[in-house]
Amino acid sequence: MSENNHPINDLMGTTMDKIRELVDANTIIGQPITTGDTTLIPVSRMSVGFVSGGSDFIPKNHKSGDTNTFGGGGGAGVTVSPVAFLIVKDENVRILTVDPPAGNTVDRIVELVPEVMDRIRELFKKDGPRDDGPRFG
Repeated sequence: MSENNHPINDLMGTTMDKIRELVDANTIIGQPITTGDTTLIPVSRMSVGFVSGGSDFIPKNHKSGDTNTFGGGGGAGVTVSPVAFLIVKDENVRILTVDPPAGNTVDRIVELVPEVMDRIRELFKKDGPRDDGPRFG
Protein backbone atom coordinates (compact mmCIF):
# COMPACT_ATOMS: atom_id res chain seq x y z
CA MET A 1 0.00 0.00 0.00
CA SER A 2 1.53 3.35 -0.99
CA GLU A 3 1.80 6.21 1.50
CA ASN A 4 -0.46 8.48 -0.59
CA ASN A 5 -3.54 6.26 -0.29
CA HIS A 6 -2.96 4.98 3.24
CA PRO A 7 -6.03 5.22 5.53
CA ILE A 8 -4.19 7.58 7.92
CA ASN A 9 -4.21 10.24 5.18
CA ASP A 10 -8.01 10.04 4.96
CA LEU A 11 -8.29 10.17 8.74
CA MET A 12 -6.09 13.26 9.03
CA GLY A 13 -7.77 14.95 6.05
CA THR A 14 -11.24 14.49 7.54
CA THR A 15 -10.14 15.87 10.91
CA MET A 16 -8.50 18.93 9.30
CA ASP A 17 -11.64 19.57 7.20
CA LYS A 18 -13.75 19.62 10.36
CA ILE A 19 -11.34 22.08 11.99
CA ARG A 20 -11.55 24.35 8.92
CA GLU A 21 -15.33 24.41 9.28
CA LEU A 22 -14.95 25.72 12.84
CA VAL A 23 -12.30 28.34 12.17
CA ASP A 24 -12.96 31.52 10.21
CA ALA A 25 -12.23 35.24 10.58
CA ASN A 26 -15.61 35.83 12.29
CA THR A 27 -14.47 33.59 15.14
CA ILE A 28 -11.56 35.94 15.95
CA ILE A 29 -13.04 39.33 15.02
CA GLY A 30 -16.74 39.03 15.79
CA GLN A 31 -19.69 40.67 14.10
CA PRO A 32 -20.01 44.36 15.05
CA ILE A 33 -22.78 45.20 17.51
CA THR A 34 -24.27 48.67 17.03
CA THR A 35 -26.24 50.41 19.77
CA GLY A 36 -27.12 54.02 19.07
CA ASP A 37 -23.95 55.86 18.03
CA THR A 38 -21.62 53.22 19.53
CA THR A 39 -20.28 50.11 17.82
CA LEU A 40 -18.76 47.21 19.77
CA ILE A 41 -16.52 44.72 17.97
CA PRO A 42 -15.63 41.57 19.95
CA VAL A 43 -12.09 40.21 19.63
CA SER A 44 -11.21 36.65 20.69
CA ARG A 45 -8.20 34.37 20.90
CA MET A 46 -8.40 30.89 19.45
CA SER A 47 -6.24 27.89 20.31
CA VAL A 48 -6.42 24.68 18.31
CA GLY A 49 -4.97 21.28 19.19
CA PHE A 50 -4.88 18.39 16.76
CA VAL A 51 -3.86 14.75 17.10
CA SER A 52 -4.13 11.78 14.82
CA GLY A 53 -2.62 8.33 14.78
CA GLY A 54 -3.04 4.81 13.62
CA SER A 55 -1.46 1.45 13.07
CA ASP A 56 -1.58 -1.38 10.62
CA PHE A 57 -2.47 -4.71 12.20
CA ILE A 58 -1.57 -8.08 10.84
CA PRO A 59 -3.97 -10.67 12.19
CA LYS A 60 -2.89 -14.29 12.63
CA ASN A 61 -5.22 -15.44 9.86
CA HIS A 62 -3.94 -12.75 7.45
CA LYS A 63 -4.61 -13.39 3.79
CA SER A 64 -2.42 -11.80 1.15
CA GLY A 65 -5.33 -9.77 -0.35
CA ASP A 66 -6.73 -8.56 3.01
CA THR A 67 -6.14 -4.80 3.27
CA ASN A 68 -8.68 -4.04 6.01
CA THR A 69 -6.12 -4.18 8.82
CA PHE A 70 -5.83 -0.52 9.81
CA GLY A 71 -6.97 0.98 13.11
CA GLY A 72 -6.70 4.64 13.97
CA GLY A 73 -8.27 7.69 15.45
CA GLY A 74 -8.03 11.43 15.47
CA GLY A 75 -9.31 14.35 17.37
CA ALA A 76 -9.09 18.07 17.84
CA GLY A 77 -9.85 20.61 20.51
CA VAL A 78 -10.68 24.27 19.98
CA THR A 79 -10.72 26.94 22.67
CA VAL A 80 -12.14 30.41 22.02
CA SER A 81 -11.45 33.01 24.71
CA PRO A 82 -12.70 36.59 24.67
CA VAL A 83 -9.81 39.06 24.70
CA ALA A 84 -11.27 42.54 24.19
CA PHE A 85 -13.92 44.75 22.68
CA LEU A 86 -13.13 47.56 20.27
CA ILE A 87 -15.46 50.44 21.08
CA VAL A 88 -16.07 52.87 18.22
CA LYS A 89 -17.93 56.03 19.17
CA ASP A 90 -17.95 59.23 17.12
CA GLU A 91 -14.44 59.29 15.67
CA ASN A 92 -12.77 57.63 18.65
CA VAL A 93 -11.69 54.01 19.01
CA ARG A 94 -11.03 52.52 22.43
CA ILE A 95 -10.12 49.02 23.49
CA LEU A 96 -11.71 47.40 26.52
CA THR A 97 -9.70 44.34 27.47
CA VAL A 98 -11.19 41.38 29.29
CA ASP A 99 -7.84 39.62 29.67
CA PRO A 100 -5.37 40.28 32.47
CA PRO A 101 -3.16 43.35 31.89
CA ALA A 102 -0.45 43.10 29.25
CA GLY A 103 2.46 40.99 30.40
CA ASN A 104 5.17 42.56 28.30
CA THR A 105 6.09 45.90 26.77
CA VAL A 106 5.01 45.05 23.23
CA ASP A 107 1.51 43.99 24.36
CA ARG A 108 1.16 47.18 26.39
CA ILE A 109 2.20 49.36 23.42
CA VAL A 110 -0.39 47.64 21.21
CA GLU A 111 -3.07 48.29 23.85
CA LEU A 112 -2.15 51.99 24.01
CA VAL A 113 -2.27 52.69 20.24
CA PRO A 114 -5.97 53.76 20.14
CA GLU A 115 -5.53 56.06 23.14
CA VAL A 116 -2.39 57.66 21.66
CA MET A 117 -4.17 58.20 18.33
CA ASP A 118 -7.05 59.93 20.13
CA ARG A 119 -4.64 62.25 21.95
CA ILE A 120 -2.78 63.12 18.75
CA ARG A 121 -6.12 63.87 17.05
CA GLU A 122 -7.05 66.18 19.93
CA LEU A 123 -3.77 68.08 19.54
CA PHE A 124 -4.47 68.83 15.90
CA LYS A 125 -8.14 69.73 16.23
CA LYS A 126 -8.96 73.15 14.82
CA ASP A 127 -11.70 73.82 17.37
CA GLY A 128 -9.44 76.13 19.38
CA PRO A 129 -7.03 75.63 22.24
CA ARG A 130 -7.71 73.07 24.88
CA ASP A 131 -7.69 74.07 28.51
CA ASP A 132 -5.31 71.50 30.00
CA GLY A 133 -4.28 73.65 32.93
CA PRO A 134 -1.60 76.26 33.36
CA ARG A 135 0.68 77.08 30.46
CA PHE A 136 4.17 78.36 30.90
CA GLY A 137 5.92 80.90 28.67
